[in-house]
Amino acid sequence: MNRLYILIFLLFNVTYAEDIPHTSRFISVGFVNDFIVNGNTLYAGNDMGTVDIFNIKTTKIIDQISLPPLTSSMNKIIPADILSIDYLNGKLLILSVGKDSYRNVWIYENHMLKQIINEDKKLIIKKVRFVNDEQILFATLGADIMLYDTSEKYNIYNTHISYSALSDVVLSTNKNKMITADESGTVKIIDTKSSTIDKIYSSQNVDNIFKVAFSNDTIITAGQDKRVGVYKKNQEPYYIKSDFLVFCVGISPSGTIGIYSSGEENVLQLFNTKTKKMYNRLIGHKNVINKIKFINEKEIFSSSRDNYILYWKLN
Repeated sequence: MNRLYILIFLLFNVTYAEDIPHTSRFISVGFVNDFIVNGNTLYAGNDMGTVDIFNIKTTKIIDQISLPPLTSSMNKIIPADILSIDYLNGKLLILSVGKDSYRNVWIYENHMLKQIINEDKKLIIKKVRFVNDEQILFATLGADIMLYDTSEKYNIYNTHISYSALSDVVLSTNKNKMITADESGTVKIIDTKSSTIDKIYSSQNVDNIFKVAFSNDTIITAGQDKRVGVYKKNQEPYYIKSDFLVFCVGISPSGTIGIYSSGEENVLQLFNTKTKKMYNRLIGHKNVINKIKFINEKEIFSSSRDNYILYWKLN
């Protein structure tokens, strides 16, 4: 009788889990490095030096921001690779690669492109994010975090937070906290205003963390060690073992639903962060996934190292 119950349980779980194809697809003019969703608009920064602006309902490009091209060491004109973008109150923040791989930072507002940091500063910035209308967070590959005041044009702080190379940084919804991950497998929660380290996690990943996601006091990490680390308030931290490198993770606004890139087929595996139960898989990507974004509990966008951003609406 017990065997029968076990068989019924296994059959139920096999039939319940499904592979869900994407609902729609957005095609950028270049390989997508970062994207932002704001209302019915999708902004995609790519390696061809443009931010493609899509209407989400039609999936069509309705506008485009182009950065000035670069001159290579071989005296060829090449596009400026856009690495990171962010949006706040009608302003778009853009990070691009400049001469000798140093970075340029731009703000696009009212159809005008303004440069606020150029390659002469010799910064290797990995990610940029708005903190408020006048303050921007810079996170460098060398694990320096800087809070830059755009009105006064100076750094409020410049803090070195790790001896390991920085892998990723995300801000909390209210932007009061930043969550960083580095090549040592360590995750830190840092106060955005002061750069004070509030908490350090180092138990679930034993190698480089590629990506980190955070929402509602829940942190998920994507590891080179084939682990998905989960740190949830009032719950013992744990990890999910995958059969392949985990390149990317995402989390729903409630912190209840996690998602990670799984296997060599670049599928997305949904799971419950509290119970560890596996849900459906999302299929459609052909290349390594580099960003996953929930816009609510049932809608997900994700991009991979190609021209495509995919969209799913979950049941």
